Amino acid sequence: MNPQSDPHTMPSHARLAAFFAPLALQSASQGLTYPLVAMVASRGEGGTLNLAGLAQSNSILFMLGTLGFGLVATGMVFGKTREGFARFRTVAMRLGAAVVLIQALLCLPPLARLLLEHLIGLPASIARPAHTTLLASVPLQFLFFLRIPYQVSMYNGLASGRASLATLARIVITVLLAPVFCALGAVGPVWAVVCLSLPVAAEVAASALLAAPFMAALPPAENTPPRKMELFWFNLPLSVGGYLLSLVGILLGAFIARADAPERMLPAYYLALGLATPVAFGATRLQEVVLSFHPPGSKEHRTIVFALMAGAILGMLPLIFILPGPAEFYYVRLQNLAPADLPIVRLTALGLVAFPITVALRAQGEGLAGVARKPMTVIAGQAAFLATVLISSAVALAMGTPGNWIGPLGLCLGNLVSTAMVRLQLNRFRRQERPVPGTATTCGQSR
Repeated sequence: MNPQSDPHTMPSHARLAAFFAPLALQSASQGLTYPLVAMVASRGEGGTLNLAGLAQSNSILFMLGTLGFGLVATGMVFGKTREGFARFRTVAMRLGAAVVLIQALLCLPPLARLLLEHLIGLPASIARPAHTTLLASVPLQFLFFLRIPYQVSMYNGLASGRASLATLARIVITVLLAPVFCALGAVGPVWAVVCLSLPVAAEVAASALLAAPFMAALPPAENTPPRKMELFWFNLPLSVGGYLLSLVGILLGAFIARADAPERMLPAYYLALGLATPVAFGATRLQEVVLSFHPPGSKEHRTIVFALMAGAILGMLPLIFILPGPAEFYYVRLQNLAPADLPIVRLTALGLVAFPITVALRAQGEGLAGVARKPMTVIAGQAAFLATVLISSAVALAMGTPGNWIGPLGLCLGNLVSTAMVRLQLNRFRRQERPVPGTATTCGQSR
């Protein structure tokens, strides 16, 4: 039964968890591959400076890739027929090609120096591996776009568990490859990108096989299918919001680079963020939960309680790696962190505990905006997120806050302000759309 078929019914927390868990696992698994390949980067000449450069280039990679930020939602709306899915797939591939071209242009030496050293302000020791990995990850960028239509077809088939299988295969391959690369001496920033890209290619191939039955079963369109430009303009507002969010990672790196001891604080921050980001990715899937299960016009109590519970559980998971034993094994032995910097990483990880919780709240609010068909509300919230990160980071830097705390502070405050903005906008729309008391009765009597 379609969960939205009865507008007065809200599924239990168990049903929400059953749908959410595969999606969260899929997103978290995708994020976990980055800490795994980080040890390949950090074992090369330059140590953890390579890791900081890889993390910064990944931020740029994701920022460029957010031109397709709204493609999943676009495909879930317009890709439910054979013709609609074909046009959606064409739009996705064209956007992917455009993003790849932009990324390649940014890798030209003059533009790369302008972006990395002058605009972001990275030290040369970090800017060099960032430039190298940004160039090496051009094929990876297109693989991410190639994967989207396959995922969309499975989401439309309500097969969230099936969609996560390819991603699980990706992380298993990465777990197996990373130690092999290290054992063979294939280390450094370029080999880290290779170690990251090969499993993604396998994930795309597996996704194509898993999605084939769903694509073959798509019904023909009963009405005129949407035009490609219609799909593009539907995706664009969501993608603009995605750019604002991805820009935050680059801005935070720029602020931390200008704080004291950036060559210690940046690697420590990115190491802790490397474990917090996967679970935060998982928390973003609360948006799909709300879109799939929240009855239009109903109260939001159950989904917001579920968001708080899920975010709290996800936020606690990375703390396992700051305990004695796991901390030394993961950060010092695997990631090649200097033991003297381990206390910095521990404090940063504690500061990031609230990050997945605030992401879950923001995603739940954005899901409500989707149910209400108010995409501009999401953009307003994301603009508030960016503004809050800028202001809080600037204030923290001016006050002499350690660089490793600037990131957690900006991320958590930004998510909270974004959530508040979305809810204020939604409440305003609800008040405007609320019918005048007695109107329905009058109309009924007139008939």
